[in-house]
Amino acid sequence: MISAQSAAFALVDVNNMYVSCERVFNPRLENRPVVVLSNNVLWGLNCK
Repeated sequence: MISAQSAAFALVDVNNMYVSCERVFNPRLENRPVVVLSNNVLWGLNCK
C-alpha cells in the first residue's frame, strides 16, 4: 500500500492540447479565445 507521503499525482490538461492542435489545422483560431466544453460541463449547465 502506498502511503500518503509517497503518493504522486499528475494533472494532464488535454483541453489545452486539443486547442493547440486545432490552431495548427485552423490558423484563424490564433490570437482568439477558445472554449472547450466536455459532456461533464454540459451536465452541470443542464441541472436545475
